[in-house]
Amino acid sequence: MGFRRLLVEVSRQHSRMRPAKNIFSCSYHTSLKLGGNAGITSESVFPSSFNSQERSFQHPTSSIILSKALYSTDASTIEASPTEAAKELHDKLLKSVVEQRTAPPNNWLWSLIEKCENREDIKLLFKVLENLRKFRLSNLRIFENFNDNLCREVSKACVRVEAIDLAKKTLWKHNLYGLTPTVASANNILMYAKQHNDVNLMVDVMKLLKSNDVPLQPGTADIIFSICYNTNRWDLMSKYAMRFVKGGVKLRRTSFDTWMAFAAKLGDVDNLWKIEKLRSGLMKTHTIGSGLSCAKGLLLECKPEEAAAIILVVTQTLPEAKRPDIMAELEKLVSEWPLEVIKCRKDEDKTALAAGLQEDIPTMIDGLSGVGIKTNIKLGDLTKTAL
Repeated sequence: MGFRRLLVEVSRQHSRMRPAKNIFSCSYHTSLKLGGNAGITSESVFPSSFNSQERSFQHPTSSIILSKALYSTDASTIEASPTEAAKELHDKLLKSVVEQRTAPPNNWLWSLIEKCENREDIKLLFKVLENLRKFRLSNLRIFENFNDNLCREVSKACVRVEAIDLAKKTLWKHNLYGLTPTVASANNILMYAKQHNDVNLMVDVMKLLKSNDVPLQPGTADIIFSICYNTNRWDLMSKYAMRFVKGGVKLRRTSFDTWMAFAAKLGDVDNLWKIEKLRSGLMKTHTIGSGLSCAKGLLLECKPEEAAAIILVVTQTLPEAKRPDIMAELEKLVSEWPLEVIKCRKDEDKTALAAGLQEDIPTMIDGLSGVGIKTNIKLGDLTKTAL
């Protein structure tokens, strides 16, 4: 009898524990507090049989796990559906090449590219491109990729909807979509990187250009140099500048202006003169940017008279309408540049550099006044700004 009583008692204890077990199994729902944007209403989460006390019960471990799953950036999110216009064109194109085995009108594909509004639309576009490529190979015996214009517009569409990972596929030499990697497609992606100061994306694109044998162009250098300057990455500026130079790319004046301005901001006189040697070998005259950078280099070498002379030369080559521009740059040289270059120096060098600039910049300004260049630059705050 003692044994049977023990069995009965165990059975009673087991039945008491069942409700608690049921509550714990529902704790994933009861621990949620979601707004309307989540797409889950309180009715869909909480059955009507639950009372308020049951809803407030939470299982600590399960609620934490669920919170991480819902709000972690690594968790998969609900993606937007394709737009109706893109889906309709996608279906028409696939019906033509897959079911009817006929070449669709060209304007259908161009229209699909134009109508892409989100990532899902781009996925449909890539699916169409893959099937069109197969159709061209098997039915039309066309082995060439799509033309460069189409490839450029595909990358532009990807960037427009911020499907950057898909945009990178346009730079693959061997792909399923019949796309030829071009520098125009790369520039579309790099412009996005520039707008967002995205150094990692810039590096990825440059790697893709190298691995897929895409020749570098001057326009690409303009974008790369601008990103490096805006993000203060002299290491990458130097790396990619040498890659462009060794690749035989004829850099534009704007690229040299950015490259030299960066060296002058850092106070790197050695590299500044090396860049100037490259520039002068390609171009006879200075721009305002390259001329002012050389003047800054001469100031760093305590040569204010020579700095004034080079500014004079630049001014004489400018049309009258451009004179206000050089005055604006001179004002920046006094009010902004000293602080920038001093920040880049070691602590023990800052005081000496500030003192030198305090003496040499007014000397340069006086030299400009002596040859007829009038300036309205105020030098009273130079010491305060520099130190």
